[in-house]
Amino acid sequence: MEQVLRREVREEAGIEIKNIEYVTSLATVHQDGAPSLVISCMADYDSGEVVLQKGETDAFAWVTLAEAKGYDLIGGIYEELAAADNKRKGIRSEWKRP
Repeated sequence: MEQVLRREVREEAGIEIKNIEYVTSLATVHQDGAPSLVISCMADYDSGEVVLQKGETDAFAWVTLAEAKGYDLIGGIYEELAAADNKRKGIRSEWKRP
């Protein structure tokens, strides 16, 4: 999983990451019956410059957790960021679906 994550971040954002850690996961069965599994990880920036993929993303920002709350995020993302921040601080917490 770590190799895939490194490759995807490199391909999608143009940066290298290190020290990958598991944060949480969420299994869902959607209304159409299709299952999905989202695995959330955090990592340290290693090197490179962010390169946006044309047609997929028009902007990026490095923000604090408090600043992230001001963005229009996908449902549940802020809670995942808070769980990652707690993990980084050594605080045990469990992500709960909002």
